[in-house]
Amino acid sequence: MPIANILWVDDEMESLQSQKLFLENKGYAVHTLANGFDAIDYVKEHPVDVVLLDESMPGITGLETLAKIKEINQQVPVVMITKNETENLMDDAIGSQISDYLIKPVNPNQVLLSLKKILDNKRLVAEKTTSAYQQQFRDLFMALNSNPDYNEWMDIYKKLVYWELEMEKSDSPEMQEILLSQKKEANNEFCKFIAKNYLSWVHPKSSDAPIMSNTVFQFKVLPHLEPGVPTFFILIDNLRFDQWKAIQPIFASYFRILEEDTFYSILPTATQYARNAIFAGLMPSEIEKSFPDLWKNDEEEGGKNLQEEVFFKGQLKRLKKDNIKYSYIKVVNHQAGNELVSNVHNLLSNDLNVIVYNFVDMLSHARTEMEVLKELASDEISYRSITASWFEHSPLFQALKKIAGKKINLILATDHGSVRVNTPHKVVGDKQTTTNLRYKHGRNLNYEPKEVLAFRDPKEAGLPVPTVNSSFIFAKEDGYLCYPNNYNHYVNYYRNTFQHGGVSMEEMIVPVIKMCSK
Repeated sequence: MPIANILWVDDEMESLQSQKLFLENKGYAVHTLANGFDAIDYVKEHPVDVVLLDESMPGITGLETLAKIKEINQQVPVVMITKNETENLMDDAIGSQISDYLIKPVNPNQVLLSLKKILDNKRLVAEKTTSAYQQQFRDLFMALNSNPDYNEWMDIYKKLVYWELEMEKSDSPEMQEILLSQKKEANNEFCKFIAKNYLSWVHPKSSDAPIMSNTVFQFKVLPHLEPGVPTFFILIDNLRFDQWKAIQPIFASYFRILEEDTFYSILPTATQYARNAIFAGLMPSEIEKSFPDLWKNDEEEGGKNLQEEVFFKGQLKRLKKDNIKYSYIKVVNHQAGNELVSNVHNLLSNDLNVIVYNFVDMLSHARTEMEVLKELASDEISYRSITASWFEHSPLFQALKKIAGKKINLILATDHGSVRVNTPHKVVGDKQTTTNLRYKHGRNLNYEPKEVLAFRDPKEAGLPVPTVNSSFIFAKEDGYLCYPNNYNHYVNYYRNTFQHGGVSMEEMIVPVIKMCSK
């Protein structure tokens, strides 16, 4: 059985017999033809893994042959071989999606290397990835066990995301299983770290607290405003760091990425808490105190994120930045997205443009409810893939492309992430207890203490006290909180869905990315 079927098309094939023999000795089956017409007919009738194609042949040129071959089989890799080094020929060939380009005279090892690069690339990358992770595994293990601080935790999470993305290239289920186990161990340690340190961040006695939702504008956005250069602050709801990495290459084509940072979402890692904290620059209990008529608790009627712009105005005033010219736009449906595309040029006269874009959060909720989306986003890889596909075809990307050529600053962030839940925990509460799967607050909550992070006095955690004696509990790692009534139904319904509100690296360590025009 040959390694691969190679079609070599060249009108001077007699002089290349030694090359053909060399490849055949290496295990390749090589069929040779002298002109493009025969090559086109051959590709129609026979399976071909790679075509080696001479550019300059009588009758029909290599480029014309290439176009016809791609019409028949878009996926077949083609290596163009030519004496001609002119730039426009190379541009034409590359534009026609060749896989490689060799200049005559070619030696046998050049051809072999090109074939290996095309045919064995995935296997070679997978082997290299597995070997590199094995070397890094010990370093990550040491980092987890050396009492990391909040900066080191952000580094650990970024490294785990890096290896998760690299492992997509590997066909080694064993190594993927080891990585999954290491990530689980990391989340377990992270939850202990948050339980130990979170309250001191909310009320820091010194300045030693990470940048969190309520300080991200003060430290990561407002200092970057430049006179005469509009800044666009884009908040994509519920965007995890690994999802940012999935869309990063799309951004990198149009913008220069200056700083790829993370910050900590406050608890609960849920939109009405984390996002309001970002725009108000305050913890939820402080928002309730400053805007008693506007803050809404979970059990109250009406939208919980309808006052973000009012809160934002308050933050600008408090930080003595209320002289800046800004706009605030929230996109919650496709029509609003199209309006953004139409009006984006008008925003260039502002100092700061805030754009809140709801999609990933809707995807997460819709995925819980719709069986078809559960199939499409059944795991982390497909969840990232759907996010990248959405962004590439979104009005948001269309709008950004329209201003990419202008001198602008761009800061992309989110309010919280999400985690795929698998471990159900029973919770008993009264009628006022909230329904969120990753956190609950209410009186008389009954739960297994080791399964959750509990704040008996919400004020200590910067949270409102919805009712007297109300406490908050948060699911840890991949846990989710279910009531005893109809328990099995809800356990099965919500298992393997993406949820937020609790304590995990995926929910709490979230991206804030600084970019500028190229």
